[in-house]
Amino acid sequence: MSTILLAATVLGGNPLLETYKTPHQTIPFNEIKTENYFPAFEEAMKQHMVEIATIINNSESPTFENTIVALEKSGSLLTKVSSPFYNLLGSETTDDLQALAEKISPLETEHANSIRLNEKLFARVKAVYLQKDKLKLTPEQQILLKQTYEGFANNGANLSEPDKVIYRELSKNLSLLTLQYGQNVLRETNQYKLLITKKDSLSGLPSDLLDMLAANAKNAGQEGWLLNLKTTCYVPVMKYADNRDLRRELYMAYSSKCMSGGEFDNRENVKKIVNTRLMIANLLGYKSFADYELIDRMAENKENVYNLLDKLLTAYKPTAEKEYAEVQEYANRNGAYFKIQPWDWSYYSEKLKDEKFLVNDEMLKPYFELESVKKGVFGLATRLYGIQFIKNSKIQVYNKEVDAYDVTDENGKFIAVLYTDFHPRDGKRAGAWMNDFKAQWMDGKTDSRPQITLVMNFTRPTDSKPALLTFDEVKTFLHEFGHSLHGMLTKCTYQSLSGTNVYRDFVELPSQIMENWASEKEFLDGFAKHYQTGEKIPADLIQKIKDSENFNNAYFCLRQLSFGYLDMAWHTIEKPFDGDVINYETKAMASTQILPIVSNTGMSTTFSHIFAGGYAAGYYSYKWAEVLDADAFSVFAKNGIFDKETAESFRKNILEKGGTENPMILYKRFRGQEPTIDAILKRDGINQESTGSKN
Repeated sequence: MSTILLAATVLGGNPLLETYKTPHQTIPFNEIKTENYFPAFEEAMKQHMVEIATIINNSESPTFENTIVALEKSGSLLTKVSSPFYNLLGSETTDDLQALAEKISPLETEHANSIRLNEKLFARVKAVYLQKDKLKLTPEQQILLKQTYEGFANNGANLSEPDKVIYRELSKNLSLLTLQYGQNVLRETNQYKLLITKKDSLSGLPSDLLDMLAANAKNAGQEGWLLNLKTTCYVPVMKYADNRDLRRELYMAYSSKCMSGGEFDNRENVKKIVNTRLMIANLLGYKSFADYELIDRMAENKENVYNLLDKLLTAYKPTAEKEYAEVQEYANRNGAYFKIQPWDWSYYSEKLKDEKFLVNDEMLKPYFELESVKKGVFGLATRLYGIQFIKNSKIQVYNKEVDAYDVTDENGKFIAVLYTDFHPRDGKRAGAWMNDFKAQWMDGKTDSRPQITLVMNFTRPTDSKPALLTFDEVKTFLHEFGHSLHGMLTKCTYQSLSGTNVYRDFVELPSQIMENWASEKEFLDGFAKHYQTGEKIPADLIQKIKDSENFNNAYFCLRQLSFGYLDMAWHTIEKPFDGDVINYETKAMASTQILPIVSNTGMSTTFSHIFAGGYAAGYYSYKWAEVLDADAFSVFAKNGIFDKETAESFRKNILEKGGTENPMILYKRFRGQEPTIDAILKRDGINQESTGSKN
């Protein structure tokens, strides 16, 4: 009897423990209740331990199949239960789900530790690993064996019994701390509201934004315009509001989140998280958490990370300083007799951009109606890879705004399920992301296909207008869709290696390369039409987009570098930190700062990527992958942006392979050589003789 059927027999009536009788066995969201989760987690962990005991008690000598593969396949019920829970925690959370997460998180950590720290189980894994040179394994099997062994060795399996006790406690604490950190950010973001009752105070804001703010107020039972700290409000207010005091008000609120005292203050959580990570790294024999985390990364070590960051800083900073001076001069020339502050930057940059290139978001948005953009992005995948997207209303969704699609190949063969979720809600965290509700794997000759979710926070439609995207939002859509392609097109044997289960500094290549199509005329001509007139986006407007692409590019590069330096500063500490969080942050980011530093503001208390996500000692990977994507897209640029042969090579060598081989081997198989920074410098318009140094 299968684990899932056995669990259903034990706890009948819990939909999470039953075989899903839905299209493609998708999650029956309409049937699952919050109270189903905890007993399902308990049962799934219990069944997982039965599976582990079976591996341990196998009387046969350890082999790749009876130990490594058996371990890979174990815990399928737990994965089935945890997948909807943690996805909804990010995109459709409630107070009850958050409270439940705080209850489940330490139990799951303890469960994982009881497996990773099991001496008998590790002995079997190690016995197979020591035979690796004698075993005739495929490259994918070799990677699975290596990652399985290191998954134990790098998570405490080699520790003494007293140290294992310490490790258990530290990892449990860390899990809870990162969860609390993320919940604080969401709660403080949702808590902020600013009601404006005089329309004159909102001078400069576009009409669709005013409509959205008025709808916010109406939904809250108030009259006027209700502002918040969600990106759909914050970003356009900073860009368009003529009212400098309003911009400063919102900037200060946004930039001081979780650091002003009160129940959502994250400063102590930052200290506890970095110190706990340091203690774990030290316990495992590493000087810093970065030393521990970078073992399985393309960068390999912190010296290579800093080498990349430093090279880019040297290359981009002179241009960034010129960009700041140009914006300052423009502001002064237009009556702003003060030093440009952070709350002024977007406002005057946008006006300067408009003056120089005669293009701005308000000119472009009418051509980027969400449904049209969706057709364009889906159509790009069709042109490159032959895949089709067919809406399937029979698939249950977790919110009425979510759509589900059957994804098929050119012959109609099913490839994946794709969920799309485009608009902000109080229960959804900020940002944009891709994840899976179910990963891909092979079971014999059966290819179990993935179920992917694509989550955004784009401006909602209003009573008078459909959802119109900014050009940056179009690029965000392409970015996350690139991750989705990585998840949907994967063809791997083992779930733990499929899709986006790759090195952290490689995972952004499939996403970032997609952004390159955003300004290509041949791509835009296929879908960018005025939502009212149906007029195709004019060629001269596309040219203006191209001409303006490098506007303030160096400044934005330094901004990304500042996040990378901050991340590394927190995770290269070799002694427990007990200083002032914001002072430490300021010093860490000092070399990258172009704008004046404002007191009582900071980044660390809301830097969810590294303190509540998977990017600790890995935020540099965005720039690392940017080097890769610029280099990789140069092949498309040379051969044609819709060249089938190039697309097929990228699909076969990158998108389908997941983490089944070393990423540099995969990249070189596609590109024919290792990447250099030449392509990114050329793309960004940085006039510097390339060193030719390899990434």
